[in-house]
Amino acid sequence: MYGQIQDLLTKDVVAIPPSRVADNAVVPLSDAYGNHGPQVIKLIEDAGKIIFHALGDSGASDVRKFANELHVADQVTLDAASSTGGNRPAFLFHLGDVVYNFGEAQYYYDQFYEPFRNYPAPIFAIPGNHDSFVVPGTKEGHEPLTTFQRNFCAKDRIITQEAGSLHRTAMIQPGVYFALDAPFVRIIGLFSNALEDPGVISNQDGKWSEVSDAQIKFLHAQLKKIKDEKYNGAVLIATHHPPFSYAPHDSGGGTGGNHGSSTVMLQQIDNVCRAEGVCPHAFLSAHAHNYQRYTRVIEFGGKEIDVPFIVCGDGGHNVNPLVRAAHGHPAQEPNAGSDVGYLEGKHKPAWAKQLLLEKYDDQNYGYLRIHVDKEELKIGFHQVGVRTLAQSRYDMVTVNLADHAMVAN
Repeated sequence: MYGQIQDLLTKDVVAIPPSRVADNAVVPLSDAYGNHGPQVIKLIEDAGKIIFHALGDSGASDVRKFANELHVADQVTLDAASSTGGNRPAFLFHLGDVVYNFGEAQYYYDQFYEPFRNYPAPIFAIPGNHDSFVVPGTKEGHEPLTTFQRNFCAKDRIITQEAGSLHRTAMIQPGVYFALDAPFVRIIGLFSNALEDPGVISNQDGKWSEVSDAQIKFLHAQLKKIKDEKYNGAVLIATHHPPFSYAPHDSGGGTGGNHGSSTVMLQQIDNVCRAEGVCPHAFLSAHAHNYQRYTRVIEFGGKEIDVPFIVCGDGGHNVNPLVRAAHGHPAQEPNAGSDVGYLEGKHKPAWAKQLLLEKYDDQNYGYLRIHVDKEELKIGFHQVGVRTLAQSRYDMVTVNLADHAMVAN
């Protein structure tokens, strides 16, 4: 059946369900903890920092992949359960593709609730394409986004039918796009729709007539709020589809991995950021089944700043090579620090000065462990299967919140 719908994956988008709240509203982390919220927030504030996890593409679509998903889920669970005080991760932010193949309700237990049954913190999520694409013949009321909203966008903390006998309650996000407000950090999550590629967040002047411009208005409102409040915490933007995913400039050296870049989507986000005068400190995404970290050097607000763009789509479903060999040619993988400015596309803006592929891992499953305090944002990628937390960290980037200065470790 998957082979039969390949063509539909290039053209079937879905409508964006409206949010329950105003465009400038945020979801306080404390709400996800219910009565324990004030206590959790005080612990974070007393520690002077917040720690949280992020990953994408965790769903195991068949029994052969299930062990890989369990290894990732077990490692983030062990990290959260074994950390103490202010070092304990406060939540997990899922970057989409929670359930394969296409978000069917009957697979939520196996692919989400069971693997993460012992994770001792809330799990927020934005839907991926596999959480939203509607397979032909799907019965009304059984669409993937309907199921996703029942489990992540509930009005009350209920135990859904998908959770079975487990006691993880549904998340209370106001919609498939939302802004999470936690101590020291605000995460703006956008729904990049159901195409295999590229990501779509609006109707693009009528190109995708089923898609509204609700998220463009939402992003404007959120960034305006950040500017009006003179918010001094870390600002992250998250989508499922990556703005940048590596592909060789010379096709003779092979082709890109399993997914490409979403440059038009990024251009729309860029336009809103520049209109509101707010630049995120980092951009998180998944979809490509590996780890990639880019540095985008841009001119913003009269100065040159660095913005890390991170892909973490190796959360359990699969790990794919960064480069696929072309016929008759071996795959030529890039060197760390390679200039890949051509990934910006033919409409590269003049203020985008440089794009560097800093580091990648296309062999191991993994996840992000993110640290934010009053001064710095630290994003570390941890490989799964290494004994200790310190040994598992493969990469780390640090961003100074005040001036966007970036240091890689």
